Amino acid sequence: MTLASAQDVAYAREAAKRAMTEIGASTVRRTKFVTAVSEIARNAVIYGRGGRIVFEIREQGGVRSVVAECSDRGPGIADVAMALTDGYSTGKGLGRGLGGAKRLVDRFEIRSSETTGTVVILESRAR
Repeated sequence: MTLASAQDVAYAREAAKRAMTEIGASTVRRTKFVTAVSEIARNAVIYGRGGRIVFEIREQGGVRSVVAECSDRGPGIADVAMALTDGYSTGKGLGRGLGGAKRLVDRFEIRSSETTGTVVILESRAR
């Protein structure tokens, strides 16, 4: 799905919730994943000049999970390690976004480049 507006972020939240419900995730795990997706999608809209988010349900060894891959066309993140530090913000936020999203999911990957933008992968298991 395309990420170009606040409405698109809301659609991404709903898609994340539906996918987590489909795999049988608890309310707490579902809420954590939806919160992480919301933060990453919002960042793509605000800082990344828009982008896309794709959801996939996976099963490995009898364990189901939802993977969200969010990509944007922005200027990239100059210092990813710094951006993951609580309190660091290039905007007017509290600086808890990326680090907070990372803590809410089972797998968090980020790749960023000045020429290709940023890709964030989030994964949460049903448990």
